Amino acid sequence: MIVSKQVTFPNSFLTESPIRTHLIMADADAHPVWRGVVLVLFWILTIKSHSKLPPGPLALPIVGNLPFINKYAPYKSVQEFSKTHGPVMTIYLGRTRAVFLVGYDAVKEAIVDRGEDFSGRAPIHFFNKATKGYGLAISNGERWKQIRRFTLTTLRDFGMGRKTMEAWIQEESQHLIARIESFKGNPFDPFVFNQTVSNVICCLVFGERFVYEDKQLLRIVQFFSEFIQFNSTVFGQLYNIFPWLLDHLPGRHHDMFAKVEEMKKFNMKKIEEHMKTLDSSSPRDFIDCFLLRMNQEKDDPNSEFHIDNLWTTVLNLFAAGTETTSSTIRFTLTVFMKYPEIQKRMQEEIDSVIGRERSPNMEDRKSLPFTDAVIHEVQRFLDLVPMGVPRYALKDITFRGYTIPKGTYIFAMLTSVLKEDKHWATPLMFNPQHFLDHNSNFKKNQFFMPFAAGKRACVGESLARMELFIFLVTLLQHFTFSCSEGGDSIDLTPEFSSFGNMPRRYDVVATPQ
Repeated sequence: MIVSKQVTFPNSFLTESPIRTHLIMADADAHPVWRGVVLVLFWILTIKSHSKLPPGPLALPIVGNLPFINKYAPYKSVQEFSKTHGPVMTIYLGRTRAVFLVGYDAVKEAIVDRGEDFSGRAPIHFFNKATKGYGLAISNGERWKQIRRFTLTTLRDFGMGRKTMEAWIQEESQHLIARIESFKGNPFDPFVFNQTVSNVICCLVFGERFVYEDKQLLRIVQFFSEFIQFNSTVFGQLYNIFPWLLDHLPGRHHDMFAKVEEMKKFNMKKIEEHMKTLDSSSPRDFIDCFLLRMNQEKDDPNSEFHIDNLWTTVLNLFAAGTETTSSTIRFTLTVFMKYPEIQKRMQEEIDSVIGRERSPNMEDRKSLPFTDAVIHEVQRFLDLVPMGVPRYALKDITFRGYTIPKGTYIFAMLTSVLKEDKHWATPLMFNPQHFLDHNSNFKKNQFFMPFAAGKRACVGESLARMELFIFLVTLLQHFTFSCSEGGDSIDLTPEFSSFGNMPRRYDVVATPQ
């Protein structure tokens, strides 16, 4: 049988039929009539069982559509497939059936308008094995609802999106300025921003910050960067698709899980310290609040407030709250180094509104339209999680006339929203005008969706927005950023791209203003 990329068969052809093994293993010299009968039976069975699946390209046995997907930028292949098969389509990642939603209309209809149906989180093997399904990030059902509700409430109580958190970020920004000044104009590794952002999470979770020289903090923050990077490499993709094979073979994934255990020990040590000093009348941070809730529900056998969910949720908060925001800050500095005229215009606007002495606050944002537009455009253009964090059909879902069976992975393609031709003037170019009107006032854009949307939107969105604005404005008050090789040496394309678009890292030169 000749397989062609251009031929379109019903989804799951050659992947799920009960007679696929006989078809694949059939003797090449078998009688043509029998081969024809097998093909007809195969066709009938497939149409009968999966006729309502969204359309999609031909899938091969075992490997599915993987041979036809760009391993370095899989989201690009998905968007190419959608030109033929439409905005809702089925693609097989190995033996895993996945439905991809492409374009603003399909994505919004699913994750916002049908948010409850599409609120399931996929059991990505790496994260599932690391957390055993506990915590906030990949849990589902009652566990997810309880932990999410508690996390949002607690973070808000400790100032997320409010003046209290603003003050913490302002204070941390001064530590950052002092750290950069210590380099005395010499090139430095922008990984320092990971430590800065991590310290904000430390204040929320542990009730303390760490000095930049703290080796343990540096090691933990480095782990998070490695985890995201690992899951954005080709091997990381293959590991999550073929874990049943790669779990038994040597590879970097074993080192990653060893580091997860080390982070678990770090979190458990902090939790034990909190247990010894817990004051029920005065909770200091997220861990204290969780421990108090554990005590309240200790006799409830159905309670989700126990140690496994605590240490894993702390891990989730660090992973989601550190690498994403710090990557965005690093990428913003890369943009400054490539386009110094943008940096200069932002500095002029900041000087005219705030000056260089006062710390910025969130109220200043409405008076800094160009600065705000650049920060939004950085997030749009960086497109940090191009395919979104995978969702999961917890039951059969009927969507746009198709049936998405229970157990199907679902990808809401955020990149197809952030860079959709019909909604952005120059989607593939860095252009702050996307967020400015004809009078140079900031304008909101409903197609700006870097934090996803709906019930599974990022819980730390308001914190991330505050960090980006205050840290970046503070940096521009004190420094002008450049690189030794000049702006022409800067490449804004990702170094790794799959689960996340990981920006390239360049050493930075910070010249005092």
